[in-house]
Amino acid sequence: MSDPEATHDRLGADILSAHERLTRTIEARLPAMPLEERERYFAVLSPLVDKLEEIEKPLRQVFREAAAELLPILMQRFASR
Repeated sequence: MSDPEATHDRLGADILSAHERLTRTIEARLPAMPLEERERYFAVLSPLVDKLEEIEKPLRQVFREAAAELLPILMQRFASR
C-alpha cells in the first residue's frame, strides 16, 4: 500500500513542477505573441489568478466560478477561428 503522506508530498511536488513548466512556456512564447493574442491570454489569465488568490475558497468553487466567467471568452475565441 502507498503511504498517503508520501503521495500527498509527491503530488505537491508534481503541481509545483507543472506550474514552473507553465511559467517557462509562457515566458518563451511571450516575445513572439502578437498584441491581440496577449490581450486574450490576459483576459483569461487575470480572472483565474484573481479567483485563485481567494485562498479561503475551495479550489472546486474557484474553478467553477472561473469556468463560468471564462467559458464565454474561450468559446468566442475558438468560434472566431
